[in-house]
Amino acid sequence: MIHVNPLYSVAGVLVGLLVGLTGVGGGSLMTPLLVLVFGFHPATAVGTDLLYASATKVAGTGVHGSRGTVDWRIVRRLASGSLPASLVTLAALSIAHRHAENTDHAIVVVLGAALVLTGIATFFRARIVARLTVAFERVSERRVPALTVLLGIALGALVTLTSVGAGALGMTALLVLYPRVPLARLVGSDIAHAVPLTLIAGVGQWAMGSVNGSLLVSLLIGSIPGIVVGSLIASRISDRVLVPVLATTLVIVGGKLVF
Repeated sequence: MIHVNPLYSVAGVLVGLLVGLTGVGGGSLMTPLLVLVFGFHPATAVGTDLLYASATKVAGTGVHGSRGTVDWRIVRRLASGSLPASLVTLAALSIAHRHAENTDHAIVVVLGAALVLTGIATFFRARIVARLTVAFERVSERRVPALTVLLGIALGALVTLTSVGAGALGMTALLVLYPRVPLARLVGSDIAHAVPLTLIAGVGQWAMGSVNGSLLVSLLIGSIPGIVVGSLIASRISDRVLVPVLATTLVIVGGKLVF
């Protein structure tokens, strides 16, 4: 039986607003909120957030696809690495759940580290991309597909374990690997790639009993209108205020989880 909790729906609205305003992935915001504020087990928070992310990003993919702002070549490269990596990570988690007393600590530590990196990537993205782009100018174009697959492998493992990483971290890496591709196409490609990745990872977590159906529905009820409203008013609010505050919050929360 599914029970909608209005409190979780309110949390969905708030996270949806921030996602719409800043473009930061919902996992970076929702997963630590579920763990630290609502007291959910890390595995449940991650598993539920993965399916939540998959559902919300389907709409985003539809919009970008209709506008021609998805580079399916990049999506295929990322997915060829991330989807197998996700399946391997799910298998490892399943074995760990059967043979270890508690895997929550490992998930929390990796989640915290991912949040810290996401905060840094969010705040210093322009500087990071500028420096790394110069370094990668010497890399042959022939190596870019292989590097994209390796990026997909890293994202597949990280997202499956923590539900964090496909947004800020993935976009930062794509900006370095594909400096000549328009930003809108990279954003669309990143969102499109996240759909099958979070779906496979979420279904795998659900099969292991790490998804709360009532929580998932409650979050979706709030987050979908929140994302719409946030996207509509994003142009009216300065990134100079939101981005530093959000990045600092992610680093502090990530540090708290790690330590």
